[in-house]
Amino acid sequence: MAELTSKELGAIEDQLSVEQLLIKKYQMYSQTSTDPQIKMKCEQIAAKHQNHFDRLMNQLG
Repeated sequence: MAELTSKELGAIEDQLSVEQLLIKKYQMYSQTSTDPQIKMKCEQIAAKHQNHFDRLMNQLG
């Protein structure tokens, strides 16, 4: 795999921060929701963003 440029690395780092924030937000929404459907949807969204985060981390090696 080709080495990442500093610009690409910066973009990945920025996106990692965004994904972390989204994970935390949706986990909090899930924990505070009393509606089971909303709770489940928030858990699914948090898991999706966790997957994004993990995939980006894999790009960093």
